[in-house]
Amino acid sequence: MIEIRPFAGLGHADHGWLDARHHFSFANYRDPDRMGWGAIRVWNDDTIAPGTGFDPHPHNDMEIVTFVRTGAITHRDSLGNEGRTAAGDVQVMSAGTGIVHSEHNREDVATTLFQIWIRPTRISEAPSWGQREFPSGERAGRWEIVASGDPVTDAALPLRADAKVLAASLAAGQSAKFATGPERHCYLVAASGRILVNGIQAEARDGIAITGEASILVEAIDQAEVVLVDTV
Repeated sequence: MIEIRPFAGLGHADHGWLDARHHFSFANYRDPDRMGWGAIRVWNDDTIAPGTGFDPHPHNDMEIVTFVRTGAITHRDSLGNEGRTAAGDVQVMSAGTGIVHSEHNREDVATTLFQIWIRPTRISEAPSWGQREFPSGERAGRWEIVASGDPVTDAALPLRADAKVLAASLAAGQSAKFATGPERHCYLVAASGRILVNGIQAEARDGIAITGEASILVEAIDQAEVVLVDTV
């Protein structure tokens, strides 16, 4: 089963400083048919104006993955962590028993990012945060695992969940295949470019919900940057 969720039909909230699209129910956007997909609870497509951002706020028992598409985001938290995550790079916050953090765009241009929340399989552990640079050349024409529940094997940022987060940069005409399983739930978004997913066309920033498939073949119609999450 492959369901295309057009970008124009996603939840939308324009706060002036923040223009957000919600793939699943979030904040004031409520859709009982879109409360998550497998272990994925949130997938937000955010544009954050320069000099603005999210002031300190709490989380607990959630894996929060931030994939920065353009610009950069600066993170600070109650553990004393601080870091700037730039375009193409990734940060993971395991909220665990509780953490307070802020996220601000300290740049002079808008920052765009995907923020993805995944329900953990291990709860009530100490919170943590980490970031890592992922040079775009490393995922040219292929999938690169950027966060994983098996971080040592996958050489990726750690997740406390049965999940993988992958990215691929595809030139027009290139393709990348990912082996999943019919029981898995995958969700895929092209940050840019039109793509085919197992032969079905999707536009940039559409959501693609997938289950019941043994593998996923993504073919780029245009140059495309693609993010995929594979969960239970």
